Amino acid sequence: MRLTKEQIAQRIAQEVVEGMYINLGIGIPTLVANYIPDGKHVVLQSENGLLGMGSFPTEDQVDADYINAGKQTITLVPGASLFSSAESFAMIRGRHVDLTILGAMEVSQNGDIANWKIPDKKVKGMGGAMDLVASSREIIVAMQHVNRAGESKLLEACSLPLTGIRCVKKVVTDIAVLEVDQQEEAFILLEKAPGISVEEIAGATEGKLILKGDVPDMVFDE
Repeated sequence: MRLTKEQIAQRIAQEVVEGMYINLGIGIPTLVANYIPDGKHVVLQSENGLLGMGSFPTEDQVDADYINAGKQTITLVPGASLFSSAESFAMIRGRHVDLTILGAMEVSQNGDIANWKIPDKKVKGMGGAMDLVASSREIIVAMQHVNRAGESKLLEACSLPLTGIRCVKKVVTDIAVLEVDQQEEAFILLEKAPGISVEEIAGATEGKLILKGDVPDMVFDE
């Protein structure tokens, strides 16, 4: 069973540690806000000038003045703060963000990430991604394991223009959770999606894949 985007976000939410300051990138990462457990205190930061984002609003909560970096409407938690993007990037470049969760087009076995440019195709641009991967203490990538053509997105080396080098620590895809071992320059398979075999994951991974014993299924809270 391949995970839905919501399930990828739910699994990544399990990586969140009490007290973290977290930046959520555009796409699947924004969904993580909906799955942070009640009672776990973290602060969500957005580079357009927000500190203290909550989950996505219900229809009666929508306020068009409150948006994240992807221009989606969001809620604010008590004590939230609004400020300029200049101050926001000062927080990022000052290494005050503990965890950044980003989408990606490609990730290499040594932790390089490409997530902003496909040559000859119109894309939104870099945004704050380069600052975030250069400054955050930990980077987790949320993405599909293969592209629309069925080609692996976990590679020996990225073919697309890079956003950052040797920065990704963990990748959560629709079929696996993998750690990036930068010394070994390899993906270590930590968990697999229920119903997906290790052989299927190996076949969908172009980069070097390391297995260390039995690989458990991902577990989701009811």
